[in-house]
Amino acid sequence: MDILRSVVISLLIIVGSTSYAQDNVTLMNAFAKSYELENSGSYEEAITKLKAVYQEDSYEINLRLGWLNYLSGLFSESMPYYQKCIYLRPMSIEARLGIVLPASSMGNWTQVEKQYNDILTIDPENSQANFRLGMIYYGREDYTKALSVFEKLLNRYPFDYDIIMMTAWTQFRKSETRKAKILFNKALLNRPNDSSALEGLKLIK
Repeated sequence: MDILRSVVISLLIIVGSTSYAQDNVTLMNAFAKSYELENSGSYEEAITKLKAVYQEDSYEINLRLGWLNYLSGLFSESMPYYQKCIYLRPMSIEARLGIVLPASSMGNWTQVEKQYNDILTIDPENSQANFRLGMIYYGREDYTKALSVFEKLLNRYPFDYDIIMMTAWTQFRKSETRKAKILFNKALLNRPNDSSALEGLKLIK
């Protein structure tokens, strides 16, 4: 009886392993084909390939479907896939950076701001989230908040063109023209004859 039981268990393990290997090959093939179709611009076909192997608890499939639906312009369809990723992996930064793409395309800036703040709760030093949050504040003409973010970034990346320019323009909007002038000139060291920096200096004069 013990021998028979051992044989049965061994067979079940072999069958299970074979089934898993086959499923994994199918999944890898679906992903490979989805990349090929994406590169050719056939986003809807790529979505179909992945939906054929869809697993609700798969972070990777949901992330790909979120991205492919976004590329297809299906923004409202894209968001639930990214939300599923965040549910599956609550500490995921890439899923939150992903969901802001369809959210911003739909003009849902409340959702965008929430995701950036969530990212900064997980990773307070995340430069991408900080910069984009600063841009949201700047767009709202909340220059005090924007400057707080940009100056913090400037301390970490003193010669980054985008950070220099946004700090300079925010200082200009707050009438801190002396500081803005210094940064506009620094931007010209990074990008000689830069039109935005030259415009800022002209306005200060």
